[in-house]
Amino acid sequence: MKKWLSNIGPGTLVTAAFIGPGTVTVCTLAGVKFGYTLLWALGLSIVACMVLQEMAARLGVVTQKGLSEVLKSQFSNKMVKGTLISIVISAIFIGNAAYEAGNISGGVLGLATIIDALNIHFAGSSFNYLSLVIGVLAFVLLYIGNYKILERSLIILVLCMSLAFIITAIVTKPDISSIFKGFVPDVSSEKLFTIVGLIGTTVVPYNLFLHASLVKEKWSTPEELPFARKDTVIAIVLGGLVSMAIIIAGAAIQNTEVHNAAGLARSLEPVFGSAATYVLSLGLFAAGVTSAITAPLAAAYVVKGCMGWEDGLKTKKFRSVWIFILLLGVIFSSLGIKPIEIIQFAQVANGILLPVIAAFLLWVMNKKKLLGAYTNSWKQNVIGFLILGIAVFLGGRSVWMVLGRSVWEVLDRSVWKVLFDL
Repeated sequence: MKKWLSNIGPGTLVTAAFIGPGTVTVCTLAGVKFGYTLLWALGLSIVACMVLQEMAARLGVVTQKGLSEVLKSQFSNKMVKGTLISIVISAIFIGNAAYEAGNISGGVLGLATIIDALNIHFAGSSFNYLSLVIGVLAFVLLYIGNYKILERSLIILVLCMSLAFIITAIVTKPDISSIFKGFVPDVSSEKLFTIVGLIGTTVVPYNLFLHASLVKEKWSTPEELPFARKDTVIAIVLGGLVSMAIIIAGAAIQNTEVHNAAGLARSLEPVFGSAATYVLSLGLFAAGVTSAITAPLAAAYVVKGCMGWEDGLKTKKFRSVWIFILLLGVIFSSLGIKPIEIIQFAQVANGILLPVIAAFLLWVMNKKKLLGAYTNSWKQNVIGFLILGIAVFLGGRSVWMVLGRSVWEVLDRSVWKVLFDL
């Protein structure tokens, strides 16, 4: 048991990354608007996430290289290589900088339901001090540069977050038979945007880069792959249970005025008491903090791999990347700035990146020269190509939503309004 527990870690960081304020908010809205009927979409998201993350982990353990390093090494044509690296850096680096403000703001929203007087007024400006507190916490954990400390800190936060949301779902006393019915697929037109949101916030491109890089810190030989697989499955299933718990909690309040998890916490109080409010608020806070740590870390790993920098969490170049992203997030969040244009770019960039990276991952996972006996089986390829089809659909939908229609129309009619409001 001690040996098994010692091999748990990187997968938990992936869970910490995808269960952020965006995921919490979309799951909350799915439950509030549609009850349990979209649990099937979340189940599909978890399976897709598990398959792709297992491939990324296997690639990292066998090659001892990050995904961006492998991507760079597989193309000799300078134009192709340069184009791919540009797309990756743009989507991950700039996109994560934009979403970092949402991560920090989400953590602040969690505390806003139980702590008053969040703003400090100085020289005609208003500053949210909790954004700075979360930023400092993330800075300290990242700056220490010790993988074990970072891993254990995030494991604790993820466990707190998981308990908070699961306890909240249990308190609502859900109808078990209705929950099972929620796993029957239903792709009604009015649910399409929410389905896209659920899948898009679970299968995250930067998590593939993060996972492939992190497993090298934990395992160094292909013989340790069983540990990596168990870690991946357990962590992502746990993340899926947390997301489902949020949907179930949201379904308890059939109130269209609830716009985010903080609003859900307030709505639960009259029915289930103040304890539910505190538990759910602390869960949202933990979700914001974990994502505020992993988003800058992922960006730093991606840039390091693309640029060919030396290894090490404590190198100046590596630190400069995550410090820059964290600083932007704190500034945008504390000043109440909503970087709509940057987030729009991030949506387009990530919409393009997900199918590109999924296709590249499937390609390299079938290269005998790179992976030897650890290439994909035919079953893994079949599932992988089905996921690629979903990724292409999501990518096209994401780009079309931002570019093909009025942005404000999209913001008014879909869950993206709530994500942007973070």
